[in-house]
Amino acid sequence: MKKLMLGNEAAARGLYEAGCGVVSSYPGTPSTEVTEFAAKYNEMYSEWAPNEKVAMEVAFGASFAGKRSFCGMKHVGLNVAADPLFTIAYTGVNAGMVIGVADDPGMHSSQNEQDSRHYAIAAKLPMVEPSDSGECLNFTKAAFDLSEKFDTPVILRLCTRVSHSQSIVELSDRVEKELAPYEKKASKYIMMPGNAKLRHPIVEQRTLDLIAYSEDCTFNRVEMGGTELGIITSGTSYQYAKEVFGDSASFLKLGLVNPLPVQLIKDFASKVDKLVVIEELDGIIETHCKALGLEVEGKSLFSPIGEYSQNIVAKTLGKEPGVGAAIADPIPPRPPVMCAGCPHRGLFYTLKKNKAIVMGDIGCYTLGAVQPLAAMDATICMGASISGLHGLNTARGEDTEGRAVAVIGDSTFMHSGVTGLIDIAYNGTNSTVIILDNSITGMTGHQQNPTTGYNIKGDPAGKIDLEALCKSIGINRVRVVDPYNLKECDTAIKEELKAKEPSVIISRRPCALLKYVKHKAPLTVNAEKCRSCKSCMRIGCPAISMVDGIAKIDNTLCVGCGVCQQLCAFDALEGKE
Repeated sequence: MKKLMLGNEAAARGLYEAGCGVVSSYPGTPSTEVTEFAAKYNEMYSEWAPNEKVAMEVAFGASFAGKRSFCGMKHVGLNVAADPLFTIAYTGVNAGMVIGVADDPGMHSSQNEQDSRHYAIAAKLPMVEPSDSGECLNFTKAAFDLSEKFDTPVILRLCTRVSHSQSIVELSDRVEKELAPYEKKASKYIMMPGNAKLRHPIVEQRTLDLIAYSEDCTFNRVEMGGTELGIITSGTSYQYAKEVFGDSASFLKLGLVNPLPVQLIKDFASKVDKLVVIEELDGIIETHCKALGLEVEGKSLFSPIGEYSQNIVAKTLGKEPGVGAAIADPIPPRPPVMCAGCPHRGLFYTLKKNKAIVMGDIGCYTLGAVQPLAAMDATICMGASISGLHGLNTARGEDTEGRAVAVIGDSTFMHSGVTGLIDIAYNGTNSTVIILDNSITGMTGHQQNPTTGYNIKGDPAGKIDLEALCKSIGINRVRVVDPYNLKECDTAIKEELKAKEPSVIISRRPCALLKYVKHKAPLTVNAEKCRSCKSCMRIGCPAISMVDGIAKIDNTLCVGCGVCQQLCAFDALEGKE
């Protein structure tokens, strides 16, 4: 049976067909859908973990127990999971273990353009990289066999274009795998120094064995065409180059991108007049080729910044760009904004009004950094807002203690914010943390988290009480506000910033896009009362605009939250109860 599938959906199908039994992930664009689709197969246990480190450790525990396992994350999530990654590379596996990592060239939804192949090299782990949905399915299945053959976790590298594009896949039945026997093997799995020293030579030999395997494996293939140009490539770059050159060039398509073959590359190079490497982000394949003494071009032609396209490949290598859709005028810029009715908007407006220094974090609320709110001073990574606030106040003391806050979402707080708050409680800086509790993991598409009370399938689950948690770690001042109530927010922020001890404000209101949220009727503008002061525009709500000098509300967007009403001194914005 054949079916059109997203790359992420196909990867999930690969997990199913391979007999994977345990899936643990943390949502992160562009990797999220792998686990969401995996959860639809009842034959596999699937879960959202609090963070990527936990997810990888859960997957290892399942593999250790004898069941094939998977953990998924985006590229920056691998930073969080790096601690177990490097040690599991030493221990190896019992049943097959696959680590799905989705890179984001072009930074469509990320804070950096990290190339995850470096992790595979540093941890000395095999990495496979599919180029389309069919390969997402097949490579995922094959990765489990590779894992068990070489006693190693295997990294499956995806990217935005492969994860979120569609192509035809051929489906097969699930092959159930018997639970592998569990045996106590202290020297293999207990990584104290004495045992780890014995495992390192095994890792080095495994790498040599994998290099030999890479010379003639199903992941790598040669496609001979015209011999004037030979292209070595992988992943989505293969699709771009193949579409541009077709059979007029020859290709060495690498699906096993770590470790890289030696003789296979040399043999291919000997058959072509000119050798070019096309790879997104860093020149890893190119560096390998040059280390083999080959004359090759790569990053001297192609940028290490951003994602490629067919037209970029064509233009760079002297081919006529393909014909795209004709657009007479440039497309106007459309900056990302918080949704109409977003519960974070009123809170950020209040922070800006109070001229607060805001240490930001990763989530929907990062959009509080853009105009017209522009109420954020720094954003680094998951959880860094709270730790960063502690460092800021430790360095500057009273200069910032009365005007600096950290903002962090409920899911991000559970991911890695709670440890920063423990640091504040333990070391006692006068810091105010605001937890933006919108009752969901918002930015990645409404996944459940430990504070929502539901699991990945929507069934009732353990629910973390944020107020009790904050108090249990030593924060005495904990209060809850409704971010739709600007006066309440303003009072809370002023009072907590004046307090001479650590404090937490929980800004609690469900995401406006959640299906169970019942909205009020849209507001209307009384044109006779409107004075064109544009105060309502200061919150940046996409439902509000100015037409002929009068405020206008788009009733298809407005959810009647009433935040804008609180800004209008002339009562021009009217609502229905």
